[in-house]
Amino acid sequence: MKIVKISYPTPLSDVKDIENDNIDVFIEMEDRMTYTVVVATPKNILLQMDNEGLDYLPAGPPCIFVKKLTEENIANAIKTYVKDDAYWLKLYFLAGEREGVFSTSAMNDMLKLIKKVNDDISTQE
Repeated sequence: MKIVKISYPTPLSDVKDIENDNIDVFIEMEDRMTYTVVVATPKNILLQMDNEGLDYLPAGPPCIFVKKLTEENIANAIKTYVKDDAYWLKLYFLAGEREGVFSTSAMNDMLKLIKKVNDDISTQE
């Protein structure tokens, strides 16, 4: 799948410190689906942890990391997420949703199925 356009609801020129920030990114694909992801820098994640007084990153939707928030870095990172029919882009996009494929009930159903398959394999041995 190919990228048609990468855009930003907040212009990159508004980012004050390209080594310490995060930004929403819209990725329009050739199937006309637009995905929204957060792209962040490692320094920004450390700053968020410091601001919250934490020594760890709490659970939350995944984001894409780049060293600096530049168009080139963001595009290069996103290109790796659209390989294999945009598997990782789709996963990161859907992981931010609480309904659908990543609802707790859907995940519990999948885990029950995996457990059953594993149990069946164990009893055959």
